[in-house]
Amino acid sequence: MARNPASDGLQLESHQNHFLTSKRIKALSNASLVLVDIVMLVLAFVLGYEAREYLPFFARPEGQPPLNSYGPTIFLHVATIIIMFYFSRLYHLKRAFSRFDQIRNVIGVVTLGSLLANGTLEFFLQNTPLEVSYPRSLFFYVWIISLVLTGTGRELHRKFWVSLRKRGIARDNLLIVGEGRIAEDITKKIRNKPDLGYNIVGIVSSGKQRGRRMLGFPYIGNYDDIPRLIDELEVEQVIVALSDAKRTKLVELITLCQRGQVDIKVYPDIFSYMAGDLNVDDLGGTPLLTVRDIALRGWKLSLKRALDLFGAGLGLILLSPFMMLTVLLIRLESKGSVFYSQVRMGLDGRPFPMIKFRSMRFDAESSGRTWTVENDPRVTRIGRFMRRTNWDEIPQLINVLLGHMSLVGPRPERPMYVQQFRGQIPRYMERHREKAGMTGWAQVNGLRGDTSIAHRTQHDLWYVENWSLWLDIKIIIRTILQTITGSSPNAY
Repeated sequence: MARNPASDGLQLESHQNHFLTSKRIKALSNASLVLVDIVMLVLAFVLGYEAREYLPFFARPEGQPPLNSYGPTIFLHVATIIIMFYFSRLYHLKRAFSRFDQIRNVIGVVTLGSLLANGTLEFFLQNTPLEVSYPRSLFFYVWIISLVLTGTGRELHRKFWVSLRKRGIARDNLLIVGEGRIAEDITKKIRNKPDLGYNIVGIVSSGKQRGRRMLGFPYIGNYDDIPRLIDELEVEQVIVALSDAKRTKLVELITLCQRGQVDIKVYPDIFSYMAGDLNVDDLGGTPLLTVRDIALRGWKLSLKRALDLFGAGLGLILLSPFMMLTVLLIRLESKGSVFYSQVRMGLDGRPFPMIKFRSMRFDAESSGRTWTVENDPRVTRIGRFMRRTNWDEIPQLINVLLGHMSLVGPRPERPMYVQQFRGQIPRYMERHREKAGMTGWAQVNGLRGDTSIAHRTQHDLWYVENWSLWLDIKIIIRTILQTITGSSPNAY
């Protein structure tokens, strides 16, 4: 059937209008973030000026210059930090990013920017009519309040735009190219995270799936239809998700997707075997892709052990009164030992006795060992509270001191389960290259209790290959916050 040139022209014009609207919304998002940063930094300086007068941390100033005389200082302070935000790519935010990482980056950039601005004040303003006294006490207040207000402003900005995306505003039309497990996994993740800002318009396959649906989204064509679908559906993002794709097929699909300014992302099946980030190394001008690089070795092991000793020792000291109270409550509710010791497999597959507060009846395993499930009748009343809040695992601080475990790492399993999983889950035993942990990357992401072992293993391997001191601290903070707020997923 012949195509109508006038219709094609209208569709192209509609696509261009949608693209321009989307582009304006993205520009507005970035511009509003810059504006929020500027407002918060100016407000921080004003509040710091007032705090120096009324807060008792430093001696009250005598004859403090009026606020308006600090105009050039405020301008230099704000401009320096905004420029550093830009070059630190804090205005090029990913759709999915960690708030902990953003807070860390904001603290680093604001601190460095404040120091740089303070150091350049004399260079630009000294011996000029604009020169004004900028004492260390004022610098301290401005710096602290800048950290708080900038972090708060960015979080409010994020929540505002996330709420718009959840309502269908500021979303990008997304076309998924592929079929099978990889395409299904990506579709599920995008469907479950509306805050990413994607609107899945459909899925394109080799043609065998035409007329069917995947997770509620229709297969709307085959590979040859991609250019037409991109124009007609005003697609802005394409994800190519194929299982065992050949190089020639990927090149062909990418060529079909290259329409206007459409962003193309490729997720071939080979990445399912990689847990860590991809890094590009150089070998005499030849690029090499690093897909597996064990992060935790050498001096980093000593650093992690130092964190374990400090955290476990401090935790036992501070929590000892509450642990004694727990012992009393357990004994009052049921007979039997207060502690429960169970053999688990840790570093290099070596067994060790893991200590917990007993949260079940003393005869809970009389009919055999099974997984704990939600509303398990074997769990005591105090035990239900402990399991929901992770309090039953606090005695494992002793395991950490003894070197059996770490504060953070893959959760240890019983030997019987390890033998079962090692034959079912690819790379399962590689999670034993590090010490087992009281908490871990899988646990803070809701993979505990009766959840997928394969997904847990993927998270554990990612942790092993991407370890950093900051990552451990972030996981510990998230664990504490989830415990305090009662938002720990699948805790029962």
